[in-house]
Amino acid sequence: MNETDKNYARCFGTPSGAAVLAHLRQITIERAVGPNVSDGELRWFAAQSALVRHIETLVARGRGGTRHDNT
Repeated sequence: MNETDKNYARCFGTPSGAAVLAHLRQITIERAVGPNVSDGELRWFAAQSALVRHIETLVARGRGGTRHDNT
């Protein structure tokens, strides 16, 4: 665990931070797209989801967890 991990854990460890992270998860990872979505849009949504997963990983590591980016 490094200082960046700890900073993410502190930032998203507040009630407001947890709400923001939950919102980010809702609009990215949990987002459902229709059948007419383009390849470019799918790639964009995947990149957004990957960023939110990375933030969640940093928060978990900052709290002493061992979550990996690919989970």
